[in-house]
Amino acid sequence: MNSLVDKYNIPGPRYTSYPTVPYWDESSFSPETYKETVIRSFNESNSEEGISIYIHLPFCEALCTFCACHKRITKQHSVEIPYLESVLKEWNLYLKLFSEKPKLKELHLGGGTPTFFSPANLKTMLQGIFETVEIAEDPEFSFEGHPNNTTREHLQTLYDLGFRRVSFGVQDYDPKVQKAINRIQSYEKVKEVTEFAREIGYRGISHDLVFGLPHQNWEVMENTIRKTMELKPDRLAFYSYAHVPWIKGVGQRGFDENDLPSGDEKRRLYENGKKLLEDLGYIEVGMDHFALEHDDLYQSMKQGKLHRNFMGYTSSKTLLMVGLGMSAISDSWYAFAQNVKTVEEYQKMVEEGEIPVVKGHILNQEDLSVRRHILNLMCQLETEFTYTNSFPELKNSLHMLSEMQNDGLVEVYDTRVKITEKGRAFTRNVAMVFDLRMMRNKPETRIFSMTI
Repeated sequence: MNSLVDKYNIPGPRYTSYPTVPYWDESSFSPETYKETVIRSFNESNSEEGISIYIHLPFCEALCTFCACHKRITKQHSVEIPYLESVLKEWNLYLKLFSEKPKLKELHLGGGTPTFFSPANLKTMLQGIFETVEIAEDPEFSFEGHPNNTTREHLQTLYDLGFRRVSFGVQDYDPKVQKAINRIQSYEKVKEVTEFAREIGYRGISHDLVFGLPHQNWEVMENTIRKTMELKPDRLAFYSYAHVPWIKGVGQRGFDENDLPSGDEKRRLYENGKKLLEDLGYIEVGMDHFALEHDDLYQSMKQGKLHRNFMGYTSSKTLLMVGLGMSAISDSWYAFAQNVKTVEEYQKMVEEGEIPVVKGHILNQEDLSVRRHILNLMCQLETEFTYTNSFPELKNSLHMLSEMQNDGLVEVYDTRVKITEKGRAFTRNVAMVFDLRMMRNKPETRIFSMTI
C-alpha cells in the first residue's frame, strides 16, 4: 500500500461539484442566467422531490487553525440578529422566482459555528423560512454543533423545529493536537452533548474526526477512535486533513508543517482507522464516511440513492439546493453559484434587493454527463457508459485507467468502471481521470489538497 500511496498521492479535488470551483467558466455566467436555471430546476422538481436549503452561519469565537471554511472570528454576539435578518431577506428574493410554494425536503445549518447563534435567534430565522414553505414528508434537517457551545437548549429548540440530525466536530482528543489546531474540547463535553442529543430523540448523531493533523500518530488516532466508540455515534466522517495554507484567509499556518504526518504515516492512520472502525461495527460509505447499519446514509448507499454535493454526502437528492448566507454555494443542477465572501458585502447586496452571487458556472451538456459519472464513482464506486452519456475523450480516459487496473484499484469492462475495495482510498484519483476540464487545462500551480 505504501508504494501505491507514493504513486497516487497527488493534488486533486474532493469533488463536491463538477466542474470543481477553480474550473468554473465565468464567461457564460451572470446572475440572470443563474436565476433562469433556478426557475427551470424548481419547475421540474418542486412538486415531487422538493428543494434543499443550505444556510451558512459564518461566525466563530476562535480560529481553528486546521479549518479551510469561510468564517468570521468574533466574540460580539450583536452580529447575530442583523445577519439572520439578511438571510431571511435573501430567501425572500428566491421566493420571488418560484411559481408555487416550495416543498422543503432538506435543510442544513453549516458554518462557521451555527451554535454561535442563540437558540432563540435561530428559531426566529427558521420560523421565518418555515412560514413560506411546505415541509415535505420525512424531511432531512441537520446542523453542525460545536461541542463547547452547543447547549441542551440548542438541541431541544432545533429538535422541536424538526431537526433530527446533528454533527459534532470532534477532530481529535489528544491535548497536543488540540493545542496545535486551537480546538480545545474535552471528551467529557462531547459525551455530554452527545447524550443530550440522544435523550432528546435525535436519530442521527455524527462525529467528525480528522486524520493527518499535526502531531498525530497511530497511538493518538487509536485513542480518539476508541473514545468515540464509547459514545457510539450513528455515523462518522473520517476526513483527511486538507492542508491548503496558500488559500487566502484559511488560517492554516498555526503550526510547523514538519509537525504534519508524512504521506505514508497519514495513509496508515486512515488504513488502521478504517480497519478499527469496521471491527467496531461501522461500514464505509462512499469516501471519508462510516455508518452503522441502521443509519440512513448506509441504507441510501445500499439502495443506490446516496448523493454528494457541497453539503457532503446526503441520503437523498434534490435537483435544487439554495445556498443562503455569506459564501454559500447554490446548486440548481444546471448551474453553480457562490455568494460574496464578506459579511458586509453580502448584507449590502441583499439590502439592495440583489441575490448576492459573485461567481458561478452554467453546466453544458458535456459537464452534465461528466458530473453524473463522477457522482456515480463518488457515491456508488462505479459508473456505466452508454452512447447518450459518452464524451469525446472517453477512450483516452479508459486508457488512463489501465495502470490503476494493473494496480488492482479498478475493474474496467466494456461499458463500466468499478472501483475495487483496494481502490477505495484512491477514489479521488479515479474520478480525476474523467475530469475533462482539468485534463484540458492542467493547473500550473498547486490549487488542491493531496488526495491521500
